[in-house]
Amino acid sequence: EEIFGPVLTAYVYEDAALDATVDLIGSTTPYALTGAIFAEDRQAAVDLSARLLHTAGNFYINDKCTGAVVGQQPFGGSRASGTNDKPGSPGLLQRFVSPRSIKENLSRISGYTYPSNS
Repeated sequence: EEIFGPVLTAYVYEDAALDATVDLIGSTTPYALTGAIFAEDRQAAVDLSARLLHTAGNFYINDKCTGAVVGQQPFGGSRASGTNDKPGSPGLLQRFVSPRSIKENLSRISGYTYPSNS
């Protein structure tokens, strides 16, 4: 069930069970709105961020995860939490347009076959 509200989840794990816990986070829920990790070790933060790549549309490292501020940070969920379009970002424009490529030749055409086909 996806709940919009202040929800705090605490899961106490043994240090030796970190890998299993990260796997659990990545496989427990179809939702992926917001997530955060807190780590003093920079390499641990980088590694965990990479392993949790698809677990949150907005992901915070050593920062509060109460949600993005409108006009300051794009926000959007992943997985069953949305399309991850990030309203407020330039990438959202792609959702509403259909890019098209146009080539125009202003020179007179002297033939209709390609040289490789003659």
